[in-house]
Amino acid sequence: MGFQTGLSGLNASSKNLDVIGNNIANANTVGMKTSRAEFANLVAATLGASGSSSTEGIGVTVGTTSQQFTQGNLNITGNTLDVAINGRGFFQTTERDGSTAYTRDGQFKLDKDGNVITNTGGFVMAYPTDVKGKTTSLTPQKLTLPTAAPIPAKATTTINTEMNLDARAEIDTSPAPPETIARYGTTITAFDSQGQEVPVSLYFVKSANDTWNVYDSLNATTPAFNMTFDANGQLTSPTGPMPLTVQSPNPNIGAFTVNVDVSKATQYGAPYAVSNLSQDGYTAGELTGMSIDESGVIMTRYSNGQSQGHGQLAIADFRNVQGLRQGSGGIYFETFSSGQPMLGQPGIGKYGQVRSGALEESNVDLTAELVNMMTAQRNYQANAQTIKTQDQIMSTLVNIR
Repeated sequence: MGFQTGLSGLNASSKNLDVIGNNIANANTVGMKTSRAEFANLVAATLGASGSSSTEGIGVTVGTTSQQFTQGNLNITGNTLDVAINGRGFFQTTERDGSTAYTRDGQFKLDKDGNVITNTGGFVMAYPTDVKGKTTSLTPQKLTLPTAAPIPAKATTTINTEMNLDARAEIDTSPAPPETIARYGTTITAFDSQGQEVPVSLYFVKSANDTWNVYDSLNATTPAFNMTFDANGQLTSPTGPMPLTVQSPNPNIGAFTVNVDVSKATQYGAPYAVSNLSQDGYTAGELTGMSIDESGVIMTRYSNGQSQGHGQLAIADFRNVQGLRQGSGGIYFETFSSGQPMLGQPGIGKYGQVRSGALEESNVDLTAELVNMMTAQRNYQANAQTIKTQDQIMSTLVNIR
């Protein structure tokens, strides 16, 4: 039995060296999780003459090779499409053969169609969002960025203004157009449906105590609407956005309506001032950049100053991560032992946050692996020595005369 016992030790030690060598080889592999060989003894059971059983050790085997899913260090790269998970979870991908896989390797790329892919060619999966980055569905889909064409123009529908009208201003009783039309005014650029600029000017004329007429650039003789204030300088009318007609420079588009919201206007005894003036239209824009926040929401930036949400990275976790089946390229597959994936959103509950511009380094401790390698080498030599000793004993017996 000595030969078989020693041989089992050689085989186990050799497999242990294979595992250690693989760890060392992947010490710089992004998202790599260190493995260890776990040994189990072999026992032969025999039944004695008296009916009692006895056991005899007959060697060792590698019971399993398990991975240790501890957190690796984060390495800052500055590349937006490099994404690391800080905490539990895996990125979900759809491989080219249609299978679903999971990975901690966040070295993402863009293909020619704007799909976000892994180095193995798998499609990165994400939850769809609206343009503000709010999740609209919990069913993951391929993450695709609009790299081919600019986003279309959007016509202005609302102008928002915050201002203070000077309560000390004199009432203007002059015939239209009023003399003070140029004293209290503001201008903003709106956009038509083709993204062409449409200047919009608003003028404010005090027509009575606590009452102001509002004129626009198309009609400086007839008020577009009026504003009234109470004794505390708070707006009492209008109570909602007021329609205003503006004219596109394109005759085929012509006039269109914009709502003017002056609900935050005040009338205090202070100089006239506009504290905020904004509108919701924009011209067409080319993609200039993107960002990914800690919750995994992807926001794209455009040359027209707009930002739009284009998905939220999907994160999956398992009851037994060591039950996952490992594939080449740092990907894992669901098995019966791992249990089904539990999908979630980064940073919510037990799921880790994501860090854009960073990668998770391998959790291999190179120093420890080198020590383990020397120990495995000594174990191999010791098992070889048991075989050598057994051979010497057998030779002694054979040579007895």
